[in-house]
Amino acid sequence: MRGICNAAAFLLLGVWMLLGTVSPAKIHGNPANDLVALINGKRAASKLPPLRNSAGLGCMALQYISECISSNKEECSGSNNTVVKCQPPEAHITEVYAANCGVELPTVDVISGHLIGCNRDPEDALLLLGDKVIRGKEHTQVGAAFDRAHRRGPFFWGVLFSSGSPNSTFLLEAAGRGIQQTHGCSSGPDRLSCNATPPRHGPSRLIVAALLLFHFQLFNVILS
Repeated sequence: MRGICNAAAFLLLGVWMLLGTVSPAKIHGNPANDLVALINGKRAASKLPPLRNSAGLGCMALQYISECISSNKEECSGSNNTVVKCQPPEAHITEVYAANCGVELPTVDVISGHLIGCNRDPEDALLLLGDKVIRGKEHTQVGAAFDRAHRRGPFFWGVLFSSGSPNSTFLLEAAGRGIQQTHGCSSGPDRLSCNATPPRHGPSRLIVAALLLFHFQLFNVILS
């Protein structure tokens, strides 16, 4: 009996550890790039030129979302799933978000428009973009982002537009890599996948594993 319990304990422990290494919030593909594609599709329908997909603006849009999630306590509000309570100072976009992303400060340029909203279905969020902002003739480039506060929370999405020169503005440091973001999805030609849930904060997996094993051993002692 004891041998069977030991075998079961180690089997369950191994399965639990293995499952714990798989992120349930991993998104196949990058919905932030899907947003950019949708925006350019809407512009093409209006015979407007496509916007450059800027990784620098995409990362800044992700910072924008992070601040809105914090200020809204992870909840959507307003009509059409807009985030009416989140209105960070305009200076944060160019002075805070750019620095957090590793955007070269001399290349920071004008933000010609921005959108933010939230939805529990990321695909539905693609239908909630403001056409008037999207079709602005002054825009030359765009960056988009998705994020969520936890596995079952609503998705927050954001878009930043700029009228700056696409080839010389919002450039990232470190040979175009910038500062690595720990979670969320931001647009960029080389960003094909992402993770939209922040790292979990809780007891160490090794500590929990040790406690689980201890309980199995105690159970064996009782049986013997």
